[in-house]
Amino acid sequence: MSWLVTGGAGYIGAHVVRALSAAGIAPVVIDDLSSGHDGFVPEGVPFVRGSILDRELLEQTLGDHAVEGVIHVAGFKYAGVSVTRPLHTYHQNVEGTRIVLEAMAETGVTNIVFSSSAAVYGTPDVPLVVENLPKRPASPYGESKLIGEWLIADQARATADTDAPLRHTSLRYFNVVGSADPTVYDTSPHNLFPIVFEKLIAGETPRINGDDYDTPDGTNVRDYVHVGDIAAAHVAAAQRLVAGEPIEAAYNLGSQNGLSVREIMDAMARVTGIAFTPEIGPRRPGDPDRIVATGELAARDLDWQMRYSIDEMVRTGWEARRRAL
Repeated sequence: MSWLVTGGAGYIGAHVVRALSAAGIAPVVIDDLSSGHDGFVPEGVPFVRGSILDRELLEQTLGDHAVEGVIHVAGFKYAGVSVTRPLHTYHQNVEGTRIVLEAMAETGVTNIVFSSSAAVYGTPDVPLVVENLPKRPASPYGESKLIGEWLIADQARATADTDAPLRHTSLRYFNVVGSADPTVYDTSPHNLFPIVFEKLIAGETPRINGDDYDTPDGTNVRDYVHVGDIAAAHVAAAQRLVAGEPIEAAYNLGSQNGLSVREIMDAMARVTGIAFTPEIGPRRPGDPDRIVATGELAARDLDWQMRYSIDEMVRTGWEARRRAL
């Protein structure tokens, strides 16, 4: 039996694939390479190039590889861009998830781990984000992830009394950083780590957007979690589903503490050996002072841990990016 990783050629998905293999679970990848890279898929792992919007291809893949569960990572992940491309975001993330569920139902696959997002919460004004906090997404991306969770929960309720009840969980997280494999790195043009890395490689000075927030050093505070820890949590969730153990509908994969943008910049200079003083730009509209999530439920059920220091997050991401030069 195997597990299908949608978006398995992307930064997070490729790490999930490796974590599955390390746990003795055979992965299968489907990815249309719109933002993924075929070189991120390990040699020997079955790779189907195609879209999750292609139901026939999904059904064939699920059947051909005796898939027992899906880790659904594929999607359009750019929250800022989603504001100007809402229809595309909904098509990829909502319709895509619906088709994945439809293909699973048709082929009798009953386990799904959904790679959701802490964007479902919007910008909560609380010290720590917990799972039962009201959901007020602030972008079409966040809305599409919340609707994905609703779709999965609705399908689980609809199949609860059938011979093939859907078992599921959703994992919510903020900023994923670092690398757990030197051949895989974050290529997003919208995430802080790759933005800073590209600036340093080009000999330019990174910028901080605002230094007058109500935080200890004036820069905003966010959750930064290592991609290796994120991948391990997805695998632990898959194992819990297959074992029939109790599982929550959703888990936050949070740091409990968070890091400021200035702390990230200091670590960048320290680890890369490139001395720089960040430029200070204006705040981005709507950016809250602090968003940090708890991870207590995930620690209880999924062995969720923050296994990497900030320097290790930077070092692993920097080494993987430099290796690709």
